[in-house]
Amino acid sequence: MSILWRLWILFEPYRNWMLAGTLIALITLLANVALMALAGWFITAMAVAGAAGIAINYFAPAALIRLSAIARTAGRYSERLVNHEATFRLIAELRVWFYRHLEPLAPARLQQFHSGDLLSRIRSDIDALDNLYVRVIVPVAVAIISAVIFGLFLLWHHPTLALSGLFFLLLAGGLLPLWSQWRGRAPGRRLAEDEAALRAAVIDGVQGMAELTLYGADARQAQRVDALGRRLIADQERLSSDHGLTQAAVGLSANLSLWMLLWLGIPLVQDGTLMSPQLAMLALFTLASFEAVAPLPHAFQLLGRTLASAQRLFAIVDLQPAVQDPPGPSPQLERFDIQLRGVGFSYPGGGSPALIDLDLEVPAGGRAAVIGATGSGKSTLFNLLLRFWEPDHGEIRIGGHPITTIAGEDLRRHIAVVSQQTHLFDTTIRENLLIAAPGAPSETVEEACRIAQIHDFISALPEGYDTWVGETGVRLSGGQARRIAVARALLKDAPILLLDEPTEGLDVETERGLMQALDRLMVGRTVLLITHRPAGLDWVEQVLVLDQGRTVAQGDPTVIATATGAPLLRALG
Repeated sequence: MSILWRLWILFEPYRNWMLAGTLIALITLLANVALMALAGWFITAMAVAGAAGIAINYFAPAALIRLSAIARTAGRYSERLVNHEATFRLIAELRVWFYRHLEPLAPARLQQFHSGDLLSRIRSDIDALDNLYVRVIVPVAVAIISAVIFGLFLLWHHPTLALSGLFFLLLAGGLLPLWSQWRGRAPGRRLAEDEAALRAAVIDGVQGMAELTLYGADARQAQRVDALGRRLIADQERLSSDHGLTQAAVGLSANLSLWMLLWLGIPLVQDGTLMSPQLAMLALFTLASFEAVAPLPHAFQLLGRTLASAQRLFAIVDLQPAVQDPPGPSPQLERFDIQLRGVGFSYPGGGSPALIDLDLEVPAGGRAAVIGATGSGKSTLFNLLLRFWEPDHGEIRIGGHPITTIAGEDLRRHIAVVSQQTHLFDTTIRENLLIAAPGAPSETVEEACRIAQIHDFISALPEGYDTWVGETGVRLSGGQARRIAVARALLKDAPILLLDEPTEGLDVETERGLMQALDRLMVGRTVLLITHRPAGLDWVEQVLVLDQGRTVAQGDPTVIATATGAPLLRALG
């Protein structure tokens, strides 16, 4: 299926708007051409009548001229109103459509894409699609219909005039757009790619400014951004230059068409086939008719950029999620114990398995810790439990049901996560908390924060819960952000709790306070804790020690520490 056809299918909900915009644009164009042609005929006819001393009815022509002028003015306003409304609706819907396809791919299938590249696709690439409607579909439809009408009008006066007029219209509205498309295909594709690369480079430079400055690499990053910017400008200059050439060529075609019409029409006036007012009318009619094809070269020049953007969007949309939801409804979970039997998993392109024949059982309300060095498979275990990835073999059950029978959204509704990388959105503390429980009353939110031992800090802020946290929560410390994450988990009130290095990077005092908050959070929940540190092992009932994806020890924390002291110390240290 071609890209253009797929886009046309996407435009289906807004085809009535598109049809209305096309009809209004056509009426506006015809009104403008009629205004010019009637004005030429009227002025010439009045001059001829005055020179001959004969009477002429000027009421009807004057009324038609005024009607054409009013229709042109109203049409131009209505055309922009309808086409802008259709464009904004279309772009808004396309962003929702793209996000809906993007969401099931996260996080597994999106790891290969830079965040700046994804931002470029959902912003610049979707914005580029409005060119297809406003600058391609509408102008092409108007040009084809109006060319037929203009040809019939000229044919009614004389076949030779019709052939001459259609030839130059075809030259300006057919050959020039094809040349523009050919010239614009490569730079248009590069523009789409370079805009994404430039955005990614700038985001990397801003987010990693401290590291770049520390290691003296900021100048190299600036050079990279500058090189991408220069490539972008070079392609834009080429497109602008070609646009200027095609507009000049359209103007030349219009003038050549006028000269050819006069060269063919003057003998027709001399032999009485045409009247002199008709020749003046046809001359201005010919000039005005090129308004129908004037936008086409630029439209087809931008078509390469539009198609490249559409291809980048479809490249994401066509990806299959790493995990497919079951076709039927999810089973109702009545208990929340966790069982893993012979679970193995390897990341695509990974050199070695991330997990090998892992067995683990956590009873409902039980607590277990998973420890191991970096790369031992701990985070992979959480990814499998959250159904971000599917195990290569083995089985995971929750509440006695294989998680393959549970839709990802239904499964994650029963799981709360507190991780070492707490993401806070660029909004208020209250809004960040309400992500877990939209509509929760203020009393519930504050109680969760009291349990998480963060309420006193928030209350002491000048704006309290309405304090803006900044992008990724930069206005808060790591410990404060983790406690907000704990409060968020409390608000979700899920029966399963996954804790991923919740105290990593915290000082001893902050760690102690956070673990006290987590202890209250863990009450009555099935808990799985990932940690490198001894803090928290006093709160669990069993420990699983992993090394390069394999289980090296499992059981009671005290027994494991006594029987396998060295492996446990290596995992913790």
